[in-house]
Amino acid sequence: MNIPDNWRKSSYSGAGDGNSCVEIANAPTHIAIRDSKAPARATLTFPTGAFTAFLDDLKSAHSTVTDFARFRG
Repeated sequence: MNIPDNWRKSSYSGAGDGNSCVEIANAPTHIAIRDSKAPARATLTFPTGAFTAFLDDLKSAHSTVTDFARFRG
């Protein structure tokens, strides 16, 4: 599977250099997310439909995407 090359940062990026966030890239069949501080490291890749379920689970467990960013380290 090829990783998309159209990465974009979350609108919830931290202040300053904006490096405290996740980046998202999409392709016709899947969506990938990665840590903006370490883009060469592991990337999570989901089939398009599964990504929606992943976000729904995050929303129910945490009030904002920023909360999720705090847990990722």
